[in-house]
Amino acid sequence: MWLFLKSLLAKWAILKLVLKAFGSLGWLLPIAFVLKALGLPFLLLLAVIALPVILVLAVLGLPILLIVLLGGFLVTVTMWIVSFGVVALKLAIPILLIYWVVKWMMSSRPASDSPPATDAG
Repeated sequence: MWLFLKSLLAKWAILKLVLKAFGSLGWLLPIAFVLKALGLPFLLLLAVIALPVILVLAVLGLPILLIVLLGGFLVTVTMWIVSFGVVALKLAIPILLIYWVVKWMMSSRPASDSPPATDAG
């Protein structure tokens, strides 16, 4: 009987440990959703750009290896350009936000400069 209870407690402890391990990975879910939301449009962009080029190369009668190499090169260059744009946005957006907040804070008038409120009633 003791052996049975020990095995149940051990299984329960292991299950609890595994659930804690998966629970600690819960912070990765939002990152996964963002990557999914950004990654699928990138793949669609690459497919839209690469497919016509590969079809034209195939119609011209180039060897399959050359088509695959050239298509891979074009996809690589396109992905490099897109990733460069994402890096530029990651740098530009915080700078623009800081600039707009500082500009907003400088342009707003202090409360003491506001005209006095009059009671028209």
